[in-house]
Amino acid sequence: MSSTEHAHGTPLRTLCLWSALVGATLATLFLGERGGSLMAVALLLIAILKGSVVALEFMALRHAGMLWCGLVIGWLLLVCSLIAFAYWKGA
Repeated sequence: MSSTEHAHGTPLRTLCLWSALVGATLATLFLGERGGSLMAVALLLIAILKGSVVALEFMALRHAGMLWCGLVIGWLLLVCSLIAFAYWKGA
């Protein structure tokens, strides 16, 4: 097994993660049409989940140091928090 295979997982794992991301994207499409504050929270939570999967799995940060994981996930949480704050202030 090469280091690339180890870093990115198996093709089946990649397919499953990609399918989950597509499903989450379709869920955001469905929920986004409903509107409302509760749906906005759900959409942001899905965005955080999708961003985490992309960062940790497809960018292979699950094998990186804690600093890199913390920076990327922290940035994701900061941006989503700012979006939530802007939505709350505008509502």
